[in-house]
Amino acid sequence: MGSEAWDNPAYSGPPSPNGTLRICTISRAVSPNIQPKQHEDRPQKKAHKTLVSSCCLRICRGIRGLWGTALTENTAENRELYVKTTLRELLVYIVFLVDICLLTYGMTSSSAYYYTKVMSELFIHTSSDAGVSFQTISSMADFWDFTQGPLLDSLYWTKWYNNQSLGRGSHSFIYYENMLLGVPRLRQLRVRNDSCVVHEDFREDILSCYDVYSPDKEDQLPFGSLNSTAWTYHSQDELGGSSHWGRLTSYGGGGYYLDLLESRQASAEALRDLQEGLWLDRGTRVVFIDFSVYNANINLFCVLRLVVEFPATGGAIPSWQIRTVKLIRYVSNWDFFIIGCEIIFCVFIFYYVVEEILELHIHRLHYLSSIWNILDLVVILLSVVAVGFHIFRNLEVNRLMGKLLQQPNTYADFEFLAFWQTQYNNMNAVNLFFAWIKIFKYISFNKTMTQLSSTLARCAKDILGFAVMFFIVFFAYAQLGYLLFGTQVENFSTFMNCIFTQFRIILGDFDYNAIDNANRILGPIYFVTYVFFVFFVLLNMFLAIINDTYSEVKEELAGQKDELQLSDLLRQGYNKTLLRLRLRKERVSDMQKVLQGGEQEIQFEDFTNTLRELGHAEHEISELTATFTRFDQDGNCILDEKEQARMRQNLEEEKVALSTEIETLGRTITRSSAGESDSEAARVGGWVSGAEFHTLTKRVLQLETALEGIMSKVDVVGSKLKMLERKGQLALSSGLEEQAIWKHLQPNPAVTPAP
Repeated sequence: MGSEAWDNPAYSGPPSPNGTLRICTISRAVSPNIQPKQHEDRPQKKAHKTLVSSCCLRICRGIRGLWGTALTENTAENRELYVKTTLRELLVYIVFLVDICLLTYGMTSSSAYYYTKVMSELFIHTSSDAGVSFQTISSMADFWDFTQGPLLDSLYWTKWYNNQSLGRGSHSFIYYENMLLGVPRLRQLRVRNDSCVVHEDFREDILSCYDVYSPDKEDQLPFGSLNSTAWTYHSQDELGGSSHWGRLTSYGGGGYYLDLLESRQASAEALRDLQEGLWLDRGTRVVFIDFSVYNANINLFCVLRLVVEFPATGGAIPSWQIRTVKLIRYVSNWDFFIIGCEIIFCVFIFYYVVEEILELHIHRLHYLSSIWNILDLVVILLSVVAVGFHIFRNLEVNRLMGKLLQQPNTYADFEFLAFWQTQYNNMNAVNLFFAWIKIFKYISFNKTMTQLSSTLARCAKDILGFAVMFFIVFFAYAQLGYLLFGTQVENFSTFMNCIFTQFRIILGDFDYNAIDNANRILGPIYFVTYVFFVFFVLLNMFLAIINDTYSEVKEELAGQKDELQLSDLLRQGYNKTLLRLRLRKERVSDMQKVLQGGEQEIQFEDFTNTLRELGHAEHEISELTATFTRFDQDGNCILDEKEQARMRQNLEEEKVALSTEIETLGRTITRSSAGESDSEAARVGGWVSGAEFHTLTKRVLQLETALEGIMSKVDVVGSKLKMLERKGQLALSSGLEEQAIWKHLQPNPAVTPAP
């Protein structure tokens, strides 16, 4: 009986370029001349079991073959297998890269920037009647002017520009589109009076001392009127807050807080009480103003935090943080398309996790010696973390929204969630960057694509030695600049600022006047010597190292022997496809010759005998007789005139289609290899005619088809012998079992290539 089995080319023969599973047919065994006289069903049952076990084995190989890579296959001595396997990996990875790009960009919105810009202009740049805006706050008095003026005006929008009510209850809709979620919150952090020590010479004049903020110096005692939460301390756990990294230092999530009310008038009264009660004093080090808005038109949240730091030096330093994030994911049709991409993404992650496990199992710790393998693990790890956070984010948003709907008059704390959503977006950005860089791993079989990696690998030691010398000089100048200009120039105010400022000087971005004004003698000396040694000397040495190495690599690659490239593989595929099409066209022409005999009825035996006379082998005749059977609708093995007419029409259409394909492929191959064929022929010193080349190729393809059938039978026999060996029945006890085995070993009739 005939059967079919899954065959994975990566494990059972030459792999296909795309690495997909293909179906191979196990040809029916020819009946042996010696027929058993007894127990005829027993060999047939065993043969059936053997074929089933062979099919199962091939299916298992096929499933494992899905993870066939250049590291799991023996590609060291087979250049063609290496190129095909790498090409299959590249095609699969491109699909993964497209999917991760859709996911990453699907979480963004083109309206996010304008949303942030609108909120920034409203809350940061709007000025009061006295000309005070948030970004110009420089004292505690300016802070109160801002909060009781521009802040309240920007937060509470309950009427149209003609003083007509919005008709949406007590909810505030900023710019008539952005709903204020809950109520805003003011929170401050203070330091103790004894947080620092006054020098003994000034103790009579200076009675109190408030140091810069640090958690161990934080004041947690009640103060003021003690009639609300604004005058009593609450810990970070009680508020459910989080720390904040400000301009001067990092601040905790606790403090003294006040939640504003629903109406503007009530909130203004509360702020007035705080001002009269001296809520801000010398101990205040920072004040936070937190609130969130939501725009249903574009499905975006905007979480704002306005920060005013009061340093120990006096004055005020304003800063702000506006995070526009998409927390509710599945609303529009595009969002539901992203769901499908997320499912595909999870499938890819599972696929690559299994692949990495197999490669680690084969190569052990040696697997980590390649930077590309480490990059694979980084991409997978970041992807798994992204999936976990995605689930957490959806659950947390549902919890917060449920709480907000139940208590609309409370503070909606989306700061924590917006912070982690921003980190999630940053992680996805880094992951996408690494995913794009990883493409170099799969195009390394091309000489041109290996120039970058080869150059960097070869000059790594030289660059490392040069880096030591470079950074000695660089950090020496950074410390010099910090000590000379740190008290007067903002770009040199900290050591980190000095480092980035010097990198900017290398790129031509600098403020020479600020340096010169800070120190008129040492400033010009610092600038001139730094530009000379770092820019003109060290930077050019760095470029010289890379240029020399690149020249060496390019010269070596030019002198290497040409190996099998992707273009060669594609050209072979084109040639093979073209020749197969020509053979199919010849078979169609031969079948047309059979039908041109003028007979009213054509017998099945006459059809096959005529094909034999035309030079077709038995396996070709078995394929061509399928066409005869398809048009023999009554199943009597005879083609009448109507059936012959339909068959002629079908064969003519197929012949025209094949001619068109051959012409198209022929033009493509001629254009791509015209120049190469001339040079190759000149090297050989002779020409091969088209007819001879076509005849030889036809014979090779016929032999290839015959060998596939023989290899299928050998696989079946091998599976049978393994089963018998496991059961301890390798020594056959009867002649019937010998006949059953020889039945599978019996080959097809010899194939004689057609001339």
